[in-house]
Amino acid sequence: MSYAIKEIFPTLQGEGMQAGRRAVFLRFAGCNLWTGREEDRATAVCRFCDTDFVGMDGENGGRYDARALAAKVAALWGEDRERAYVVCTGGEPLLQLDAPLIEALHGEGFEIAVESNGTIEAPKGIDWLCISPKAGSEVVLRSGDELKLVWPQVGIDPAGFLGWNFSHFLIQPMDCAEGDKARAAAIAYVEAHPQWRLSLQTHKLLGIP
Repeated sequence: MSYAIKEIFPTLQGEGMQAGRRAVFLRFAGCNLWTGREEDRATAVCRFCDTDFVGMDGENGGRYDARALAAKVAALWGEDRERAYVVCTGGEPLLQLDAPLIEALHGEGFEIAVESNGTIEAPKGIDWLCISPKAGSEVVLRSGDELKLVWPQVGIDPAGFLGWNFSHFLIQPMDCAEGDKARAAAIAYVEAHPQWRLSLQTHKLLGIP
């Protein structure tokens, strides 16, 4: 199988419980909740995505087989593989991520994280699973390491997720035109519901990819 990759780049993880950790971001092309075209945003299930995942024209983008893709990720990390960490994201990475690629990345010494909308079953072998539910979608992955809820979302009650099997529950302010209101709402929710933790997009604050 070949994988359609939008971009691959080294950076620091900007969000969630792993924020600040060195990582290689492996962004898969395509998503099942939005085409990525602005003309389709108003009718998409997910209407607030802030990521370009269309095509294969980004940094190190293209089509790869499992071995070549793992080798590219490894080359971007460098020779010392201690605490090597790759974040598989998108779009929706579980449209493409499979057992052969997981095996190849593990073979290069990587801990594998996945950021998913949770609507597709995950293959075995993922080391860190982050699920970000979207209103109007059917989430089938109800267990993992962290649930990261972009907030506010009309039609979602955070309390409904607390029975799911996650180690960490995070609220992240939506990056939108009313960002100040979103941040205030997220802060207020965490203050009133200490089961949740605030997540910020620190990479945007730092000006890194």
